[in-house]
Parts: sequence; structure tokens; C-alpha cells
Amino acid sequence: LACDIRIAGESARFTTAFVRIGFSGDFGGTWMLQRLVGPAKARELYFTGDLIDAREAERIGLVNRVVPDDQLAGETRALAERMAKGPPIALARMKQNMNLGLVSDYSALLDAEAEGMIMTSMTEDSREAIKAFLEKRPPTFHGR
Repeated sequence: LACDIRIAGESARFTTAFVRIGFSGDFGGTWMLQRLVGPAKARELYFTGDLIDAREAERIGLVNRVVPDDQLAGETRALAERMAKGPPIALARMKQNMNLGLVSDYSALLDAEAEGMIMTSMTEDSREAIKAFLEKRPPTFHGR
């Protein structure tokens, strides 16, 4: 649940089976699941312990996408490599902003975004991206 992007193989199954063994849940799952699928669906999954398949998990937003089982490792590696080629400073700031958006008000988020835009616009990576765009080539980011 705590991953930024979740990819499941088509045979994956998911459950919050705590209710089946008389437990209330742990590791922040109740907090996280509500944010992923909404309070009503999270309550249903926790209170019933129902098993859902990968397609249902995708439909409700528990996973981002479902791929054939034999392509799971390749798909996740390809996505990780694609993201690793991105601008690390900007990506880190995006993640901070998204996390802040879960716990703060809109005004505070706008301030953080403005601060982040100023900060990231002054990086070497930003200059490289603009130069690469003008030269019609992919940028090469270095995290500076």
C-alpha cells in the first residue's frame, strides 16, 4: 500500500483478512487504504475481509495497473528505469507536494508548490531540460 505506484500481476489477489482472525489491523493499513480507495470501500474491505482480484483492485484504485504475470518483473523494471531517468530533484519535490496535499490545506500546498517551482527552476537539471527541448533531444538529468 505504501508504494508510490503499484503494479499487480493478473493472478494477484488482495484481502484485509484481519477480521477473519479477530484482529483490528496494523502497520497503518487503515489510514492508507482509505486514501487509496476511499473510506466506504476501505471499510467494506476491512469489515468483510473479502478477497478481491487484480482487476477489481485496479478498478477501485488499489493498484495502478494490472499486467500479465509473466510480464510483471519486466513492466515494473521498465517503469523504474523510466522514472530513474527523470529529474531527481523535481521528482522528490513532486512527492513532497503530493504528500503535503494529503495533510494540509490548499493554501499551504499552493505555497509549497510555488516554493518548489522556484527551487527546481534554478537547478542544472532544469536548464538541461530546456536546452534539450530546444535542441529536440531527450534530457540527461544528474540531480543537480
